[in-house]
Amino acid sequence: MEFEKVLAKRNNKTIYKNGDKVVKVFNEDFSKADILNEALNMARIEETDLNVPKLYEVTMIDGKWAIVSEYIEGKTLAELMEENPADQDKYLQLFVDTQLKILATKAPANLNKIKDKMHAKISSTRNLIEATVRYDLHTRLAGMKDHYKVCHGDFNPSNLIIRDDGEVYIIDWAHVTQGNASADAARTYLLFKLDDEDELAEQYLNLFCKQSDIAKQLVQQWLPIVAASQMSKGNASDIEKLRNWVEIFDYQ
Repeated sequence: MEFEKVLAKRNNKTIYKNGDKVVKVFNEDFSKADILNEALNMARIEETDLNVPKLYEVTMIDGKWAIVSEYIEGKTLAELMEENPADQDKYLQLFVDTQLKILATKAPANLNKIKDKMHAKISSTRNLIEATVRYDLHTRLAGMKDHYKVCHGDFNPSNLIIRDDGEVYIIDWAHVTQGNASADAARTYLLFKLDDEDELAEQYLNLFCKQSDIAKQLVQQWLPIVAASQMSKGNASDIEKLRNWVEIFDYQ
């Protein structure tokens, strides 16, 4: 099948524009269960008051599973930040405001819990993290407070689309869970660090903690856990950076 335009290409999926729709086509070896879970997550989040693309269908195209959703015309926040570096403070404020709006949203019923997901991710790193460290991570995770906020799970500037009228849409809900706001902030901070955006990472964390009135130490307590869960993705270029975060257990 021919599509109008390639919007993004990853190792295991390609995202196309097709008229007023976005078609995310997964490779043949991509887990069917994960694809259906992503579609279910999209449907659940669509029931909230958040601005998100509408889910249209899950289908097969040329023997590959695909998710079809609404196309939102606009630029990503990442593009705007790159094009207008002088406006970075304004865009970072918009970024944090949007994340706090997500976190203030009551989680839909039956949305996966972040602690369950991270326990599973940590358990899957036995070839990367020794048993003693995994035990410490599981123990720390179990001791974290249970919260029921919507956590995007991959909140970064590329997942915000700004329309010409200024309306903000949030995309890519594959990793959404319900849980602790500090965990979601820790993942966003870590994503900036993995992209070598060290200064932006610190600016983000300071602003998030100020705006949310969450102590920075609470976010930092999640960093080893989030880093371990990120290691489970098996991205070789990030393994050593993540390992350094996993080994940090005592923050002052």
